[in-house]
Amino acid sequence: MAELRTTSAGFALAVSSCVYCADLAAQSAPPVDFYGSLRTQLETVSPDRQDRLNAYTSLRDAYSRLGINVDYQLGAQWALTGQLELAVDSANFRLRDPYDQGDDNRRHGQRFRIARIGLRGNFGSITYGQQWMPYYNAIAAPVDMFSSYYSGYATYTVFRVARTVAYSTPEHKGFSLAAAYAGSGGNMRSTSRIDERRWQVAATYVFGHTRLAAGIDDRGDAGYGRNRLYGLSASHQADKLYLAVKYEIFDTGNRQRGAFSTDGNRSINLFGSYALGRNTIKLMVAKVENYGDYIVHLGIDRQLSEDYKIFAEYYREAETAALSARRGGLSNFNASLGGGHAIAVGIRYDF
Repeated sequence: MAELRTTSAGFALAVSSCVYCADLAAQSAPPVDFYGSLRTQLETVSPDRQDRLNAYTSLRDAYSRLGINVDYQLGAQWALTGQLELAVDSANFRLRDPYDQGDDNRRHGQRFRIARIGLRGNFGSITYGQQWMPYYNAIAAPVDMFSSYYSGYATYTVFRVARTVAYSTPEHKGFSLAAAYAGSGGNMRSTSRIDERRWQVAATYVFGHTRLAAGIDDRGDAGYGRNRLYGLSASHQADKLYLAVKYEIFDTGNRQRGAFSTDGNRSINLFGSYALGRNTIKLMVAKVENYGDYIVHLGIDRQLSEDYKIFAEYYREAETAALSARRGGLSNFNASLGGGHAIAVGIRYDF
């Protein structure tokens, strides 16, 4: 009996130790956040020149994704961060970006939207990998507020670039700075397809509900001697009303008329949205020289629940920038199509 009591006591002690160790492991394990977003639309597209691209009605993905976030505290003032986000083309049943679907040189397209690792502390944050670029975050994001596939085209910059080193300062009295550098290898793997290094700097100032930003996107030589994009943005939230404006201009050695990066090419966007109950009404008018030209984008979102949203949008461009063949993307881009319009209705499910 004594032996049985000893064995039972030892077993209880072992179980307690395992529970204690498991509890310690759970406390020390890095917080992992799994997430995803399914975004699919039914669209009717009518190009202006139907001899080059027939009008059609079809499904199209609106940038669905699956991802994981990791944030691991390394003491009181340091944290190790990481993010991996997989692109999902729900309309074509492929693991790739619906826009950057690949071509003869890159058969699979952009499979990962984000793949980065970083360190955060009282010094700010530094990250490496494929990630959102500081110029986009500061300048283009304030007017990139639509839900469909046609969101985000009315800008000259790129969203994410591989093999990028980025640094952002802590905010001090509303002011913050961010910078990034990517070598030619990372730039070639982005949607810009420029075989040159790229660096960016952006400054942001926030006071109350107003945000001001300025940025530079230096795209390297690219055969022109210089290839820089300068941008300004301003936004303001007034209760249910949100207003934003963006301005960009190219400073390049490219004098070729009609080219994307012709010296002096400008873009200006005016965006407004208004929340009315569960509905949010959105309108943007833009002029983007040699990439869409005059653009009108109108939309309405309705929040059905915390996770579900439906949307309807109308998109019109005077020159081709976003329109492509049925369920196509960047590899189907044809500037001679002459623009057109699209009507899209879709659903978004976040989890």
